[in-house]
Amino acid sequence: MLLSGLSQRLQEILGKLRGRGRLSQADVQAAMREIKLALLEADVNYKVVKDFVAGLQEKCLGAEILTSLTPGQQVIKIVRDELTALLGGAASALAEADRGGAVYMLVGLQGAGKTTTAVKLAKRLQAKGKKPLVVSLDTHRPAAREQLAIVAEAAGIACHRPQGEEPLALARQAVDFFAQSDYDVLFLDTAGRMHLDDALMEELEAVKALVKPTEILLVLDAMTGQDAVNVAEGFSRRGLADSIVLTKLDSDTRGGAALSVRAVTGKPIKFVGVGEKSAQLEVFHPERMASQILGMGDVLTLIEKAEAAFDREQAMKLQEKLRKRQFTLEDFRSQLQQFQRLGSVEEIIGMLPGAARLGKLQFDEKEISRFDAIISSMTPAERQNPDIINGSRRRRIARGSGTSIQHVNKLLKQFELMQKLFKQFDAKMARKGRFNFPFKI
Repeated sequence: MLLSGLSQRLQEILGKLRGRGRLSQADVQAAMREIKLALLEADVNYKVVKDFVAGLQEKCLGAEILTSLTPGQQVIKIVRDELTALLGGAASALAEADRGGAVYMLVGLQGAGKTTTAVKLAKRLQAKGKKPLVVSLDTHRPAAREQLAIVAEAAGIACHRPQGEEPLALARQAVDFFAQSDYDVLFLDTAGRMHLDDALMEELEAVKALVKPTEILLVLDAMTGQDAVNVAEGFSRRGLADSIVLTKLDSDTRGGAALSVRAVTGKPIKFVGVGEKSAQLEVFHPERMASQILGMGDVLTLIEKAEAAFDREQAMKLQEKLRKRQFTLEDFRSQLQQFQRLGSVEEIIGMLPGAARLGKLQFDEKEISRFDAIISSMTPAERQNPDIINGSRRRRIARGSGTSIQHVNKLLKQFELMQKLFKQFDAKMARKGRFNFPFKI
């Protein structure tokens, strides 16, 4: 769950105000002090916290709030609106080239995740019909160019490898090759350093002057907190950051970078990395992040994930089978695999309203893989008709899948539950093409 620690703290603070019929100035001021402390503990920049809480308190002490019939709810709405503004207000798209192909420079320190982010961005645009190309200009980190080539190949992204050991020469070769090719988007993965220095900045400024990028994306490691904000300030001062990508936001980060960097630099956060896989890069939606932090969930993102992960043609075939009562264990496995593409179960639960109040949830992420192995160990007849699976068959399936009879029994019970729930579906719901997840992991 993103920023779970901060989320829980803020929900506890605001929960004390929810449902009250009346709020005094002392109540509001006490809540503001607690919010200030929670943000500072989350490693949010001190000046950002000071300005944020001052503006929040001014709005919450307004006469219309203190005399409202639902003052607690009003305060929560104000906090959500102010958090949304702090995070940038609205989502921002990548800049588009005025003419010709778009060239994007990725900059940042070593270890921030520039290489994987370049491939993730390329993969995202490829899914929208673009023809992306990635090129590494990093001559400082050992095997940096080889790493990009390997990651790009694994994701099905084209990677060009110019010859030489001088960044400007590599950049010149890259843009020349790009101009003569049929690719329409170029991502340049530039060199980084362990810390900010003039040599790095001068190299990047020279590359910028040569390639004239459509946009420069600064990649920051969200786990580094205030250090990430300082790095962002340094790049921004030199004109080497048009927008920001925050990586490792899925980690147990305190959230300081996400809540500080927009206010400190004035640059929009456009994407966030929430995992290592090429698909785990998401558009940053300030209003959704604010709602999720306050326990209101992020159902819109969950719906978008479901639409991307689920095969509509396959879903229609499944609906037909359900109407004819032909749902088999093969179909069950297919649905489990599609569900798995949404991400971890913990991540999905985190998008549901009120999830943070449940505390740190633990899930056995191996369960779906175990079910898959069990079904693979069955005969075609057993998959079509699980009723024939008696005691001896269960023992054979457990041995063949490397699991236990208890695991086999659990799968069959889950399948039976899913069948029963599907039988309760209204045929009109199925015709509308709505997705449901009636099984439990």
